[in-house]
Amino acid sequence: MMVGYTKENSRLVVIGLSVHTTPVELREKLAIPEAEWPRAIGELCGLNHIEEAAVLSTCNRMEIYVVALSQHRGIKEVTEWMSSTSGIPASELSQYLFLLYNKDATQHLFEVSAGLDSLVMGEGQILAQVKQVVKAGQGVNGFGRNISGLFKHAITVGKRVRTETNISAGAVSVSSAAVELAVMKLPDQASHGNARMLVIGAGKMGKLVIKHLVAKGCKNMVVVNRTKERVSAIRDEINDVEIIYKPLSDMLECVGEADVVFTSTASENPLILKQHVKELPFASEEMGRKRLFVDISVPRNVGSCVDDLESVKVYNVDNLKEVVAANKEDRLRKAMEAQVIIGEESGQFEAWRDSLETVPTIKKLRAYAERLRIAEVEKYLGKMNDEDINKKTQKAVDDLGRGIVNKMLHGPMQHLRCDGSDSRTLSETLENMHALNRMFGLEIEVSVLEQKIRAKVEQKP
Repeated sequence: MMVGYTKENSRLVVIGLSVHTTPVELREKLAIPEAEWPRAIGELCGLNHIEEAAVLSTCNRMEIYVVALSQHRGIKEVTEWMSSTSGIPASELSQYLFLLYNKDATQHLFEVSAGLDSLVMGEGQILAQVKQVVKAGQGVNGFGRNISGLFKHAITVGKRVRTETNISAGAVSVSSAAVELAVMKLPDQASHGNARMLVIGAGKMGKLVIKHLVAKGCKNMVVVNRTKERVSAIRDEINDVEIIYKPLSDMLECVGEADVVFTSTASENPLILKQHVKELPFASEEMGRKRLFVDISVPRNVGSCVDDLESVKVYNVDNLKEVVAANKEDRLRKAMEAQVIIGEESGQFEAWRDSLETVPTIKKLRAYAERLRIAEVEKYLGKMNDEDINKKTQKAVDDLGRGIVNKMLHGPMQHLRCDGSDSRTLSETLENMHALNRMFGLEIEVSVLEQKIRAKVEQKP
């Protein structure tokens, strides 16, 4: 049996998990590479009760934003989809998932974009990732008006918070926190100046690691990457530092010669396993013969069992909380300033979304008027003799009818259009919408249409 849904049934929902509540072991199984976001949107919108969708997958979070035609059924379908794509049983997954609806979902994304929900408050990388969601969704069926509007507004919020508050002042990124953590964990007799540094991966994160190492005073390091071009570009950008490029095939040899290893590649499988590290020589005497791995990749580049070895110590993104625990009071004050802006922007977005309710009424009213026009024109032409009707006359009558309809509809249409920025105007617009629906029987018309569709479906064998 076919069920009819209206926009009033549709719900904006975010279903996700983050670094605050979920261990990296689970997050990495759910991680979706950026190149796969359009495919994921298509699969999600192929579910029975999902109308629009977007995916935000980073090293710290995996969040799915949807417009659900039925809240309960939509959430169930998305949870099952996440379970099937990750291999994590739905019962286990549900222990870590958070769910937010409508205004709360809007508020959450705005906080994410502003950097308030980041492990490192105020960091700028998350805003770039929110922008990538919009870029990846361009032209993808399912990245619809509600979801695209939400993410575009989130970008505006992120920019405004960073411009009007000093939340980014002194803020560290995941990469800088990783470098800070490594420095904190060096033995007393070692220093970041003489420790042998290795960076695996020269993408955005790896490049930032290199820059922060240089800022700490490191003058030489080895960088392993799939291609040489990126490393050469970084070398040209940073002066007075020796950066030695090594291909991926030399990775394990380079690990064996390093004291501290940073990994930040997009590999979906671990690059460094326990059996690899077990066969490597110990780190230097200054390091206490213990090698440090700082893995900021999700999925992780360093196998989880590597930390079982006594000759190494492995840290991942979940360990960065130790670095960002400082200056808590200052961060809370900045967050309060940002929340004022987020509150204003959330109200504006919700008003804009409410204003979309008038769009179906505008379409239905115009269609209703067009049917009347066609019927009356045909009735008039039918009363005339065939010899009196030529193409010129027919067009003139048709144009006359269309002109009258357009002039008659102009006033009502103007009272149905609203940008959502003024709550008083929006309230009046919605009142006008309901009045027109009642006067012209537009709501009844929809019910009749649904009955006809249902009858056709039931007639099919």
